[in-house]
Amino acid sequence: MRGTRHLPSRIIPLLALLVAALSMPIGLSIAPSAAAAAAAAVSAAPVRVMPLGDSITGSPGCWRALLWNRLQSAGHTDVDFVGTLSHQGCAQAHDGDNEGHGGELATNVADQNLLPGRLAATLPDIVVMHVGTNDVWSSVSPDRILAAYTKLVQQMRASNPDMKVLVAQLIPMNPSQCATCAQRVVDFNARIPDWAAATATARSPVTVVDQWTGFDTAVDTYDGAHPSASGDEKIAARWYPALAALLDADPGDPGDPGDPGDPGDPPACTASFRAVSSWQGGYQGEVTVTNTSASSVSGWTATVVPAAGARLTQVWNGALGTGADGTATVANAAWNGTLAPGASAIFGFVADTPATAGTPTATVTCTARAASS
Repeated sequence: MRGTRHLPSRIIPLLALLVAALSMPIGLSIAPSAAAAAAAAVSAAPVRVMPLGDSITGSPGCWRALLWNRLQSAGHTDVDFVGTLSHQGCAQAHDGDNEGHGGELATNVADQNLLPGRLAATLPDIVVMHVGTNDVWSSVSPDRILAAYTKLVQQMRASNPDMKVLVAQLIPMNPSQCATCAQRVVDFNARIPDWAAATATARSPVTVVDQWTGFDTAVDTYDGAHPSASGDEKIAARWYPALAALLDADPGDPGDPGDPGDPGDPPACTASFRAVSSWQGGYQGEVTVTNTSASSVSGWTATVVPAAGARLTQVWNGALGTGADGTATVANAAWNGTLAPGASAIFGFVADTPATAGTPTATVTCTARAASS
């Protein structure tokens, strides 16, 4: 599925229908069944997803293969990964097109206007973006990197006004050649949520995906910077719920004021649980909270009901409260409460479990607060 096609796939059926219509004798019209078939073909056009980044995304990029195959297994067969680069070494079968250029800095991509040509060649609907590691390594300031992010998003929207952007808080970095890189990543990641909230629009949301929490450079990288097999698994697992939420979203009829998700509707959110790891007597989990409203929310509270007598004992990226029955409530932290439409926040936790507990499970729900007008 090379990403270098110059006509969007959704246009091709219309062109074919037009050619057929022009070849008919005057006075004949297209049969309703043909028109319906053409409309069905247009509606079935795949969603074009561009993985954008550096070598962490590109070579070998096996997290892309894991993400692709997880989407396929979940029924998301209408997805086309696009990019001007193809497979870069990962042996797993997958749609390998990508935009992961080894060694690239986000600031160079923006300053040299490298992205518009790549967008024109691939026409993505969604960009999955993990970029900035090389900037952090090179001691580029967070302000400059975020300014580059802003320019890149502007270029994405020039290509597609309805562009959906998933932007990562970078995986940790602790290479032997850069003693201060670990803290620089922490400092930069702390700036991303506020940038995303300020950059997102209702038409073109920017969703933050926390790739940092729970990622251990000692085991999840092979050199302190690039993911190992376990790192690829974690990266794919973090991208999946955010990307699946965009693929599952029903845009509805924007002309009908009664449709769900209209700006006047009450704030709403969804929550999903994932077990990260487990051990005798406990496990680590995470919950993704996604704003499903058509307008921003100013805060959220998640309720976590762990199964089999488990009890939350520690939470990060949120504030924990626990009832007598073990039900936990987690309120947003100061930096991740504001969510643009479609944006997500992730908090992690540790739970203690009885010795007889089986596979970690939990029921999670959430409520959202409307942003102040």
